[in-house]
Amino acid sequence: MIGANNENVGVVSIQEATRLANEADLDLVEVAPNSDPPVCRIMDFGKFLYEKTKKERDARKAQTKIEVKEIRFRPKTNIYHQGFKIKDARGWLTEGNKVRVRIRFRGREIDYVDLALNDLKKVAKELADLSIIEQAPVMEGRSVVMVLAPAKTIKKKA
Repeated sequence: MIGANNENVGVVSIQEATRLANEADLDLVEVAPNSDPPVCRIMDFGKFLYEKTKKERDARKAQTKIEVKEIRFRPKTNIYHQGFKIKDARGWLTEGNKVRVRIRFRGREIDYVDLALNDLKKVAKELADLSIIEQAPVMEGRSVVMVLAPAKTIKKKA
C-alpha cells in the first residue's frame, strides 16, 4: 500500500488500509490489481480522475491529424491547368497534409498508361523540394494513383 504522502506503507490488511484512508479523509484506490499482492493507494479519487481526463485531453490536442488531399488529372489535362493543381498540392504539403495524385482514364485512354506515368513523374519532380513519394504510381481500376507525403514534418499554422 502507498500512503497519502506517497510513502510506502507496506503490506497491510484491507481493514487496516480502509481505516488509514478514513482517518486521512481520502479514498482507497486499487492501482495495480494484477500484481501480487495488489497495490493500493490512499488518494482523492475525484482529483485523480480529473487529472487523468486533463492529461488525456492535452494528449489529444498535441496529436496532429494528417489529412490526405487529392488532385485529379486526365491524360489530356493541359499544362496550364496542371499548374493550378500542383500549386494547390504545394500549399497542402506545406500545411503538413499528404497529397494523392490521381490520373483517371476514360474510354480508350487506358491504353496510354505510359503518358500518365510521365505526368506523375513530372508532378513528383515539381514537388520534390517539399515532398517524398510515399506510394509509387499504382493502377487502381481505371486510374493511376501516387501518394506524396511532406518531406519533413511542418507544424500547422494556428
